[in-house]
Amino acid sequence: MDPIASPRLGDPLEEARHFALETAMHHPHGFSLPQAFYNDDRLFRLDMRTIFEREWIFAGMSCEIPAKGQFMTLDIGDNPIIIVRGDGDSLHAFHNTCRHRGSRLCATQSGKVAKLVCPYHQWTYELDGRLLFAGTEMGADFRLEDHGLAPVALTEAGGYLFVSLASEPPDASDLKAAFDSYLSFYDMENLKVAVTTTIEEQANWKLVLENNRECYHCNGSHPELIKTLYEFDDTEDPRATPEYRALVERKQQEWDALGIPWKMRWAGGKRNRLTRTPLVEGTVSMTMDGRPACSTPLTHQGIEDMGSLRLLHLPNSWNHFVGDHAAVFRVLPLGPQRTQVTTKWLVHKDAVEGVDYDPENLRRVWDATNAQDRRLAEENQRGINSLAYRPGPYSPTYEYGVIDFIDWYRSTLTTNLSDTPELSLVRA
Repeated sequence: MDPIASPRLGDPLEEARHFALETAMHHPHGFSLPQAFYNDDRLFRLDMRTIFEREWIFAGMSCEIPAKGQFMTLDIGDNPIIIVRGDGDSLHAFHNTCRHRGSRLCATQSGKVAKLVCPYHQWTYELDGRLLFAGTEMGADFRLEDHGLAPVALTEAGGYLFVSLASEPPDASDLKAAFDSYLSFYDMENLKVAVTTTIEEQANWKLVLENNRECYHCNGSHPELIKTLYEFDDTEDPRATPEYRALVERKQQEWDALGIPWKMRWAGGKRNRLTRTPLVEGTVSMTMDGRPACSTPLTHQGIEDMGSLRLLHLPNSWNHFVGDHAAVFRVLPLGPQRTQVTTKWLVHKDAVEGVDYDPENLRRVWDATNAQDRRLAEENQRGINSLAYRPGPYSPTYEYGVIDFIDWYRSTLTTNLSDTPELSLVRA
């Protein structure tokens, strides 16, 4: 047997694969998915293999690792990943696993190192992944150059870092062009993370995304959020009032005069959605009083009222940029009914905590909203687990964003399952 390979142990995913492919291809448009898509372990594993191990996954912000040797880590399912800043401002992503016996190299979420050193047997790697040291015990035929770290595809777009575990990642040119364009008016290279929170929701990752993709529930569930944010971001939305349409027209004229992009833009099909919309009249930031939470603006021009730039990246991120700060969200599945949601609040790196911004004021609206959304997603999961659950219709008026997400999910699942005729829990 080839010592490099692992034996195949059959294909326990085949039945699930067939069910998933048939459902993705023939499920009625505008309806929620069958129960198993939200709570079955086999379908969760398919999601990880065909979505999270194939697509571009939002990992973090470039500003989090501004200097050589700084790194961040994350886990995509069973795959620990490390992203590190190397020589010449270069960025590298690797599987966070030593090429000796597979131990995890970096156990912390972030830090700074001169070299990447395995804590198990001290194999040492350069920041670009080359193996530098493995001791003198490996034998005369051992070649350092044969055992560098396994690379992970990495792309930077507008200050965002995306990774793909695929051997042939999807084309990221539309993603990069859209994010670079819409974020060019923010001083992305000079931002910092002021606050980070991570919560675990006892719900399938798709329910977390579905909840985010509609504001049908906002008026009854998010009193803090709707102090400054409209429940819609499109003048064609049937809920849009004449007052909102007039405000949008006036703000778009102002943004046009400043050269600030605002038109709704899709990139990569339904995968990325970018749009700028005004905040509630008289407010300029997503805070409890609508006033800036940070006195140092995010933009090059120092504009206070930038509305809200909303960025969606499927399968795992949504974002809001206002004039003084940004709220960035990352979703990572942990299990069929467990999802990690990380929120990062960005401010300008020159802003001083306690002087230019109060962290509690900065995070208050989204802390409340995240807690409310967690409760909603978890109650949704509990109901879906019932024997009585059947797929239900989405509202084309209020839940078109959810319909778009499910259409994207079904299309992506169909494509990736069709491209992967054999799946196994144990990789060869």
